[in-house]
Amino acid sequence: MSKQPSPTPWSIAARVLAALFGGYALAYGFTAFGSVYLPLARADRVVFASLLCFAVWTAAALYAFAARSALRAWSLLLGLALLLGLAAFLPAEFGARP
Repeated sequence: MSKQPSPTPWSIAARVLAALFGGYALAYGFTAFGSVYLPLARADRVVFASLLCFAVWTAAALYAFAARSALRAWSLLLGLALLLGLAAFLPAEFGARP
């Protein structure tokens, strides 16, 4: 059985920051995306996406500590947040906003 190297304090701090700030960015991007694209009435979309963002943030925090490295956790969380945020804020000329 191979031994895992013990995590350094910097690695733990990077994962905590990824869970907090990367998870928040992903939850915000998910809320913005859901508020635009969910097939519900406008008020219901916003409420439903806002409630689901807490589950997204929790899953992001769990992933930040389950990832192989802090860099991988940061890159996935911020990459997904960027994609969801860009998709939510596409210009109206592209027909993305209702």
